Amino acid sequence: MKAFAEGKIRKQWDFCRISFYKDMIVGSGAMDGMPTVVIDAGHGGQEPGAIYGGRKEKDDNLRLALAVGDLLENAGIRTLYTRTGDIAQTPLEKAKIGNRSDADYFISFHRNAMPVAGSGSGALTLVYEKEGEAGKLAEKVQKALVDAGFADLGVQERPGLAVLGRTRMPAILIETGFIDNERDNAFFDQNFDRIARGIADAIIESFREEEKPVYYQIQTAAYQNQALARQMESQLQAQGFPVFLVYEDGLYKVRVGAFLNLDNAVHMEQELRSYGYPTVIVT
Repeated sequence: MKAFAEGKIRKQWDFCRISFYKDMIVGSGAMDGMPTVVIDAGHGGQEPGAIYGGRKEKDDNLRLALAVGDLLENAGIRTLYTRTGDIAQTPLEKAKIGNRSDADYFISFHRNAMPVAGSGSGALTLVYEKEGEAGKLAEKVQKALVDAGFADLGVQERPGLAVLGRTRMPAILIETGFIDNERDNAFFDQNFDRIARGIADAIIESFREEEKPVYYQIQTAAYQNQALARQMESQLQAQGFPVFLVYEDGLYKVRVGAFLNLDNAVHMEQELRSYGYPTVIVT
């Protein structure tokens, strides 16, 4: 296939904003029209969060954040992370990462603790305010945690937290039990998959309930083998196309662009075909 000609679209990724056509979504997360979530594992690095018996909150947060993220990705939701390893970030830095993403939701994972170990138990979900999309999402997530078996501490407003008050998208902070309560820790470990699935399903349900515009995307391939899909993705990226992968129906689907205007999608499809790619427009 021919190289991308000089003067064609040149893209820059890494959370920067680009403009492909005037009606195309911009921002690293939302530029392709995919539903997008930022997952934040609370604390990290030199800031371990609460500690109990050698167990560190930052580790539990990261473990659950990655598990929920995997479930969201498998459901076709673009998932971005403030951290995937043990690095230090201030709450404001985490909020700034979220704001650069243009994501639909910001989800922060934490575990609770009390001044007197063992005196607290249960799960709660925090929001800046209960009104609006954040409140609706928080109610769904809290119900999922209670259905999983946590004691219900409800949805509470906490406007002083940076990850809730300084993020531009609807944001929630999930407290999955008390790390200084041995029963909560045992429940967290023994029901980990159920907890992760419940949180992910609540987020997915929130996306399904939203009234979103239809975006036209151009699909160039669908593979059972993820490595082949990644290879195609890398090839298209090298040629300057805004490409992304969607996993659905057991296939890794390679797609380019997301347009409100069908004519612009057709223009992109013609561009792809001129480079030898088979295409089909999907929504």
